[in-house]
Amino acid sequence: MTKNTNIRISLPIVCFVWQIAMIILFGVFIRYNEESDTHWIEHKRKNNISSHIENDFYYRYASFQDVHVMIFVGFGFLMTFLKRYSFGGVGFNFLIAAFGIQWALLMQGWFHHLDHEDWKIKIGIENLINADFCVAGCLIAYGACLGKVSPVQLMILTLFGITLFAVEEYIILELLHVKDAGGSMVIHTFGAYYGLTISWILYRPRLSQIKNLQASVYHSDVFAMIGTLFLWMFWPSFNSAIADHGDGQHRAVINTYLALAASVLSTFAISSLSKKYGKLDMVHIQNATLAGGVAMGTAAEFMIMPYGSLIVGFCTGIISTFGYMFLTPFMERTLKIQDTCGIHNLHAMPGVIGGVVGAISAAAASETVYGSEGLINTFDFKDANRTVNMQGAYQAAGLCVALAFGIVGGALVGGILKLPIWGDPADINCFDDDVYWELPEDEDENIPASIHSNINHVRNMQPEVYRSNL
Repeated sequence: MTKNTNIRISLPIVCFVWQIAMIILFGVFIRYNEESDTHWIEHKRKNNISSHIENDFYYRYASFQDVHVMIFVGFGFLMTFLKRYSFGGVGFNFLIAAFGIQWALLMQGWFHHLDHEDWKIKIGIENLINADFCVAGCLIAYGACLGKVSPVQLMILTLFGITLFAVEEYIILELLHVKDAGGSMVIHTFGAYYGLTISWILYRPRLSQIKNLQASVYHSDVFAMIGTLFLWMFWPSFNSAIADHGDGQHRAVINTYLALAASVLSTFAISSLSKKYGKLDMVHIQNATLAGGVAMGTAAEFMIMPYGSLIVGFCTGIISTFGYMFLTPFMERTLKIQDTCGIHNLHAMPGVIGGVVGAISAAAASETVYGSEGLINTFDFKDANRTVNMQGAYQAAGLCVALAFGIVGGALVGGILKLPIWGDPADINCFDDDVYWELPEDEDENIPASIHSNINHVRNMQPEVYRSNL
């Protein structure tokens, strides 16, 4: 079946109208907070603040930059593994992230930071970090739909995804008082099941006809590995960016750092065991090596102990790698879920594991390990009058909320995206940048046939013959 993929009118309309709407809404609602406003001097004097260093900017900006790099560079390049969809992977990642951070500042602001005296949202550096977190959930969902949807569909996915995320985040963090600093539940579990459900609704039965375009080539895997390394290096900042100043933030970095390191070794081990002659699969290395960071998100601030972080990372790396080997083919063949990037193995399963680890760790917390004040501060028991067992139960409830929002929200949004008006490609045109991008000509196409023949002849020479001709 042929489809009209001409988005010359629809994409500009969406971009222009939605950006103008952002300008108007920002003009009505968004203002600087007290630490980014010129009245900071008066605030500093009034609160006996002795130095500008105590401005939250100096605590948070380094983490913000790390998270920002993860969103635009890490996620973007991780999606460039397909042989003919690198432009779409990194380019559409750029588009939906740039729109998403604006909408997230508004949605999260209405739920978390609205000043009821003047009905304004006061934003600072922490709001920018949280907006990036919000966008991360939509980029994870994009991974399940990579190469199969139009940019207009991606903008709609992001609009509804940010909205659902803000509501889900408010319920989990504000109403249930769940601790989830690195977002194993709020970001990864929600984003993954949101994307997987959309992919299930948008199932394409004839993708098997273009299996060749769903593969990678040498250079595309190298570019994707760049994304992996950026994500791997900066994940400790992601999990600690909004943690409490001091020991909580410090502990989150240590726990994530160790979990990531352990997941690398277990991933390499299982990948080697799974292949003939022990050869490694780059798909496993690009993805499962990050699973420890996802699984450590909820318990990042907890006293899980360094060896506990290593155990979490080690086990999650194994589970994630097995997921790529067995679950991804099973899901496509039996459940009709076509998960392009394997987000079920990198985000969904590790996110659920992270939520379970967080619930168990919270329920097992004690004054002996945390100290009386440390226990109260770590779990914010001043704001929620509860015991550690109750906190563990609420942590588990938070995981259920994330799953429910992801699955139900994905089903609703998938139904909207299934309408035949968004310029999505036909099955046989998926995973190809040529549908939505002006592409440069391949170098070999500009080489005269005679020279092309000589080049191939040289390439096919035996090494000793080739050297003798130099």
